[in-house]
Formats: sequence, C-alpha cells, structure tokens
Amino acid sequence: MRYGAIDIGSNAVRLLIAEVNTETKPVQFKKEALIRVPLRLGDDAFIDQHISKPKFDNMVKTMQAFRNLMDVYRVSDYMACATSAMRDANNGADIAAACKKVGIDIQIIGGSHEAKIIYNSHLQDKMDTGRVYLYIDVGGGSTEISLFANGKLVASQSFNLGTIRILDNQDKPETWENMKLWIKEHTKAYKHIYGIGTGGNINKLSRIANDKADKPMSYAKLRAIYQHLNAYSLKDRIHVLGLKQDRADVIIPAAEIFLTIMKVARLKNIVAPRVGLVDGIIQTLIDNNLAK
Repeated sequence: MRYGAIDIGSNAVRLLIAEVNTETKPVQFKKEALIRVPLRLGDDAFIDQHISKPKFDNMVKTMQAFRNLMDVYRVSDYMACATSAMRDANNGADIAAACKKVGIDIQIIGGSHEAKIIYNSHLQDKMDTGRVYLYIDVGGGSTEISLFANGKLVASQSFNLGTIRILDNQDKPETWENMKLWIKEHTKAYKHIYGIGTGGNINKLSRIANDKADKPMSYAKLRAIYQHLNAYSLKDRIHVLGLKQDRADVIIPAAEIFLTIMKVARLKNIVAPRVGLVDGIIQTLIDNNLAK
C-alpha cells in the first residue's frame, strides 16, 4: 500500500509518496516520489499576516496537483500538515477550506505537535539511551528545540524564529534572547550533550560538510561552511556554488540559528539524519493504521 505525506512549510510545500511494507517487523516504508514546490508562504504571512491572492491561488493549484498525483499512485491514506506560515496568516483557515474543496484536508498544527511528528520518524533509533540529546528543527517560520535524556523527552519548546522571518526582518531580539535563556536553563545540568538537527538547510549543510548522513559535523566545521557561503553574494551562491535559488538565501540564517544554539548549549557536534516532517507523517499514518 502507499501513503502520502504533505508538509506545508513557510518556504516550500512537499509531497512524499511512500510504499509501505506491512510484512516487515517493524513496518518499513520506501520513498517512491518526493515533490517540492517553493511557494514561500512565509513572505506574506510574517510581514502582512495575510497570504496574498496569487500565493493563495498557487497553494490551491499545488494541492490539486498533489491530489491528482496521489490518485495516480493509488495512495490509500494521507495526512497534510501546515506549520508556521499558515498559523500566522489570518486567512490560513480560508486557504485550508479552499484546499479541502479540491480534496486535501489540511491540519494547521502547532510547533510542539510538529516536533512530535518529526520525532516519530524513528529519531529515537539514532539515540543512545545513555546520552543526552538536544534535537533542533529549523524551519522558515519557527525553530523547535527538544531535550532528551535517558531516552525520554525532558523539555520541548517552539520559538518564532525561522529563516524566512530573519530574511524578512521579522525576527525579534527578545525571541533570540528567550531561546538562549531557555537553552541555558534546560541544559545547565548536563555536561555532555549531543546535537541532532533536522530541516532542509541542515541537511544541505551536512552534505556540504560530508556525504555521510550520520557523520557528526563539528561547530568549527559548521562555522567554516557558514563563513564560506556568506562570503559569496546570493547570485554567486546560485551560479558559482550551485545552490538552488530558494535554498541559497535561507541557508545563511539557518546556519546562524544552528551556530547560536550549538554555542549556547555547548554542543561540539551535530548530526543531520536527514529526516523531516514528511517522514514523521508517514510513520504516524503507519502507527494509526496499525492501531485500527
């Protein structure tokens, strides 16, 4: 059987179609198709708190296309989750209603719910129960931080700090300060903390640092990559370094967020397992259907 996962983010909208093998224990899935559309809903949502008609229309067209693709692939179940941009937009509910008319039922979820879904992508399999981990997910509109110790969630918090917000000058100094204070308060009792990072930008930074997904990236290495990328203009990051247009700008503020968190939390390394919300959605669908 096939399941579909739709992630409606502040920078891009993604559809993952996965083939699920229920014969294995635990149940496993293989990615069959991954489509990414850079709608940049956050540009409107964070500045005007309203998504413009052109982007509203493009969002509905994208959902119609996703519905058609899922029908062609004979997807038996799906879940569509919208995050920070749709939460902040005063017409987010109107967009969800319009998308429902073309066959896509959208859930507008909070930051803590988003973090739980991503964690459900079997991130725990990559954790040693004897270690302490700081899990960091940086998106276009928000950053989710969770602390795990002895295999259990100790604390989790979502901050309105993301790459699109920073590019649009919608990040607030007090948000940065609140994030730093939260990290200091919740990590002060632990001597050694390991970092886990998710999101398209840390995945790309990890690929630049090394090709192996699970190889740790040091603070010094990440800072060196950031300084290298930041030395180029946006145009040259695209044409000389070969970054995608909608990645070349957001990767700079993303690196700044990760570097800030790593420094405050005293993280020597961070690992990017290259999983995201769509992976967590597929696993959530598997769990829900097994429960039935």
